[in-house]
Amino acid sequence: MGNCIFCEIAEGRIPSIRVYEDEDFIVLMDINPLTVGHILLITRQHYVTTLEVPNNILAKALPLAKQLAEAAILGVGAPAFNIFINNGPESGQAVHHWHLHIVPRKEPGELPLKPGAPADLTKLPFVAATIRDNLK
Repeated sequence: MGNCIFCEIAEGRIPSIRVYEDEDFIVLMDINPLTVGHILLITRQHYVTTLEVPNNILAKALPLAKQLAEAAILGVGAPAFNIFINNGPESGQAVHHWHLHIVPRKEPGELPLKPGAPADLTKLPFVAATIRDNLK
């Protein structure tokens, strides 16, 4: 895929600090980490969002992320971690190649995550219905 930094990394044209790799994934240190030990699980194949990734690849991703998260928190001495995937620019996806973040956490305020506002309980059932109606 033209001009994709993760494809360039996967092909060995751009150096990276790799933690793990197999036939489907490469795991590397994030060069702009949110915390110490922040790693990225990227697919070798180019997919932009989770909706494009084949189910057989996704089925491998979460068990691998679990294994990596355990190694990361033990490695940096963190008691907690976040796993997240940004899908599309509106979600904060900066590199348009599927990747999963594993972020060790030592302090509650390390990431700017905060709870949402309380839901309007009169509208919540209708939102749930629109989601249910679109399940495939």
